[in-house]
Amino acid sequence: MSVARRTLLTATASGTLLAALWFVPSANATGEHAVQDAPAAAPAKAAGEAGTTSDLRLADTGPGLDTTPYLIGGTALLGIGTGFVAYAARRSGPRPAC
Repeated sequence: MSVARRTLLTATASGTLLAALWFVPSANATGEHAVQDAPAAAPAKAAGEAGTTSDLRLADTGPGLDTTPYLIGGTALLGIGTGFVAYAARRSGPRPAC
């Protein structure tokens, strides 16, 4: 496979991955029962009136999430990626002078 075609395939694969990640849903910081907790007779705001900070409610996340598996997995994947780069650089050898 030629070098130009390999570069094109790499760029296409990374572009496809970024496009797929664009559609991954993001987390919203809302309560579990945000609709039920809202007052039933809330007054309507004027069209030009902006919401205040008292209108915002953040979700209760509890004591915390154990991030140890994520750190171990991320470090392992980073090491694997570094190994691939080092292998590719060693395999390609010295570059010829142009």
